[in-house]
Amino acid sequence: MSQVRVAAVQAEPKWLNLSAGVEQVIGYIDAAADGDAQLVAFPETFLPGFPWWMWLNSVDWGGDFLARYLANALTADGPELRAVAYAARRKGIHVAIGFAERAGREVFMSQALIDTDGKIAVVRKADPTGLERTVFSTADDCLLVRDTGLGRIGVLGGTDHLRADLRARMHEQREQIHIAAWPGFTVYYGEDKEWGKELDTAASVRYAMDGSTHVIAPVAVVPVAGWEVVDARTPDRRLLRGGGGVSRIFGPGGLELATPLAEGQEGLLFADLDIRSPRSGLGECARVSSGRVSRRDPGRAVVAESA
Repeated sequence: MSQVRVAAVQAEPKWLNLSAGVEQVIGYIDAAADGDAQLVAFPETFLPGFPWWMWLNSVDWGGDFLARYLANALTADGPELRAVAYAARRKGIHVAIGFAERAGREVFMSQALIDTDGKIAVVRKADPTGLERTVFSTADDCLLVRDTGLGRIGVLGGTDHLRADLRARMHEQREQIHIAAWPGFTVYYGEDKEWGKELDTAASVRYAMDGSTHVIAPVAVVPVAGWEVVDARTPDRRLLRGGGGVSRIFGPGGLELATPLAEGQEGLLFADLDIRSPRSGLGECARVSSGRVSRRDPGRAVVAESA
């Protein structure tokens, strides 16, 4: 297949409301397929939303939200992800979605890649940032790269794109389409641009250029109304500011392939990718629903699948 139409989601999650979030996801899957997209990509931890309260100083806030977050997280073999997979199969579209995965009392930052048959491949983020580890657990350092009818597709979440070792391992897998899923760019007031949208968008561009791959970079919208918080110790200082909503789609040379939506606007960003050169190679291990791991040589990409 030489031409692939793709869509990047730019939307506000249904914060801590899993059932509403699943309905929202299915709605975007339907809309993407109706727009002739063959692949739709969602932001990191879009279900049930990225836990921005981590930036707050109050321990009370953290304890309250952590319990609610755990209650609204998904299981890899649960009905919510199966409903998303059914929607993908019903519409004949590939879906990449970031979600908080609950396993016992632990929560992982996970990515799922779902094909048109409804088969699900899942990988957990191995090394969340220090702040993210106040909520999320670490995992095995596996990759998600998969051969599909659209070409060779790989997925990474957020700050994983800032890890040179991980980027190198992914580039070895010769992706044709890469999904760079970002949770949004709401930041702490007073911070410099180190973690802002400029650097993170540049990371997506660099990934496209270094890996000679198309990059779909979905980003969540994080409105000020939902997350603007003041510091109780210094009431005139706001702790969080809203933002996000800067989804992009890049070609292998780093050039934008679609006119971006307005920052903060919700919707789908479409682009037509020209997939010309066939790629080969398979992954290193696969995590299936039973938790077993199988190995295939040569290669390093980790693929996790469940029906």
